[in-house]
Amino acid sequence: MNLDSSVVGLSGEVFIFDVEFRHIHQFADAIGDANPLYTDKEYAKNSKYGSIIAPPTFSVAFSGEGAELPINLDERRMLHGEQEFIYYRPIQLGDRLYCQRKISDLYEKEGKSGKMQFLVVDTEIKDEGGQMVAVNRMNIIYRGEKS
Repeated sequence: MNLDSSVVGLSGEVFIFDVEFRHIHQFADAIGDANPLYTDKEYAKNSKYGSIIAPPTFSVAFSGEGAELPINLDERRMLHGEQEFIYYRPIQLGDRLYCQRKISDLYEKEGKSGKMQFLVVDTEIKDEGGQMVAVNRMNIIYRGEKS
């Protein structure tokens, strides 16, 4: 295993994502969700949100963009473990989002084929005022090197 606790706390540069109608509409279409909150501007305007909002898993579509983490991982050893979305408010049409990836945890578990490391990567998503909008948390399983 070549990852150690020194990777916890590493972060990439902040990147900006401007939420446009086509982004939300295309994402809702791709996941097969016809909720009018995602596509009907008049309907959404009269909702408690006051405008179009994005589906709950929308942030996965842009959290892979932007600055990379300052860590060299062997992609052949990586598996997507789990995904979690922590929302403080819905993402809305017109939001300018400031996003930054951070390594928030690293731990090990014994698997059938040996030790595996679990790398927890958070993409923090804030609005223009610096308020937290959401955290997109991804758990990467980092398998041991084959002998």
